[in-house]
Amino acid sequence: MKVVILCGGKGTRLREETEYRPKPMVEIGGRPLLWHIMKIYGAHGFKEFVLALGYKGEVIKDYFVHYCAHTSDLTVELATGRVTHGNTTAENWLVHLIQTGRETMTGGRLHRLAGLLRPEGTFMLTYGDGVADIDINDLLAFHRGHGRLATVTAVRPPARFGGITIEQDRVGEFKEKPQTGEGWINGGFFVMEPGVFDYLHGDHTVLEEDPLENLARDGELMAYGHRRFWHCMDTVRDRDALEAMWLSGQAPWKIWD
Repeated sequence: MKVVILCGGKGTRLREETEYRPKPMVEIGGRPLLWHIMKIYGAHGFKEFVLALGYKGEVIKDYFVHYCAHTSDLTVELATGRVTHGNTTAENWLVHLIQTGRETMTGGRLHRLAGLLRPEGTFMLTYGDGVADIDINDLLAFHRGHGRLATVTAVRPPARFGGITIEQDRVGEFKEKPQTGEGWINGGFFVMEPGVFDYLHGDHTVLEEDPLENLARDGELMAYGHRRFWHCMDTVRDRDALEAMWLSGQAPWKIWD
């Protein structure tokens, strides 16, 4: 099953870091936050990723093109330029790096991936700036148990994000950044069926607006309540908090060995 990660945003609230690289490439503990997110999925057996690139996507491409070399011992034959890798610690992942447009919105990026994702059925989707100690396999089991088109992971941090009204696990209403609400927000970590593409319409589609609102209206969006750790890297303060957790050896999202 493919895992889609939205990596194309400009991260304007983290301008100190994102002027020269996309937000998912901001480092926590010497590794891009994107790597941390992929490790969460990898720890649950998911090894195929589709990275929806946009702003400074070449930085992400360069990172993965040279990933094996950076995680291996190298032997170089100077006369021929031949390089042999040894003692590699690279993960056994398959990574698709897809340019989905510099100005494309979140739903538009997913819409551009329809040809790659539709034929294989169920897929995962998340943002390139949030980590959690989430049980991905339990999330998938929940999704398969209800039979609707989409599942969103609902979490409970500060109320500056998109709010969700939950009625017996079904999302009764989805609103982006409401002023008030019951405290559940969109934490990413979606599971979706190909029918979701019928709710997407071109590059300017914002996933968190009409598509999710309409899925909720049609009873096709369910909420998986995650009550443990979740953290989004939206500001420098968020980055510093995640870095402090990692350096302390108490990063709750590090669920891998």
